[in-house]
Amino acid sequence: MSEFKLNICHIYPDLLNLYGDTGNILCMKKRLEWRGIDCEVTGMSVGDTLHGKDHDLFFIGGGQDFEQKVLLEDAEKNKRSEIKNAIEDEKVFLAICGGYQILGQYYKDYEGRQLDFMQCIDIYTIAKGDDRMIGNVLFTCDDLGGETIVGFENHAGRTYLGDGVRPIGKVISGYGNNGEDGTEGAIYKNVYCSYSHGPMLPKNPDFCDLLLEKALERKYGKIVLEKLHDDYEREAHRVMEQRLQAK
Repeated sequence: MSEFKLNICHIYPDLLNLYGDTGNILCMKKRLEWRGIDCEVTGMSVGDTLHGKDHDLFFIGGGQDFEQKVLLEDAEKNKRSEIKNAIEDEKVFLAICGGYQILGQYYKDYEGRQLDFMQCIDIYTIAKGDDRMIGNVLFTCDDLGGETIVGFENHAGRTYLGDGVRPIGKVISGYGNNGEDGTEGAIYKNVYCSYSHGPMLPKNPDFCDLLLEKALERKYGKIVLEKLHDDYEREAHRVMEQRLQAK
């Protein structure tokens, strides 16, 4: 067994889990275990007080608008300041869809009503009409040298990036952040946000390893993960990539 260990915090696992987003946790855990690296996953739900220093990597999945509203009071009381501090301390985060939005400044619905969010990163989301952006999505990842990422998106909100925040990459097929500027996702320090459900990581093993390496390096210093036999994962990715590129 390796001397390395990652402590993963799964925020609201019982409430933010659309389209199998918990599969991202399972993927990270297995890819660590296959390399002999210990991993402990801690769920933090309503009423639980989060302590950022106890965790190396954080995951927030997707949820509906109702669930986001329910969680905001708890987040403000028990989690927001610790999440913000962990982000500024360059801990690694993966946030999907509703989890992506809730880290931002605010959400404005199609009737113009504004809901202030956690304000941990400089993004905001606006719903323009009641049309949803639904379907498979293919986009590039700048941090992987332009390698593609495949997933599934379903969101009414259009997200726009502010100062100091850059997209994960460019949309090849699908809508991405807002269906307007051709970008998908957001990166701030070591926070990675995306609208890509699916779950995202099993079909994109290199992106999963990117997150794991960043978390391990922050904790232990420079590290290079050994390669795994990813034939099935890469074939799943290849099939979806070809299907979407053919559109």
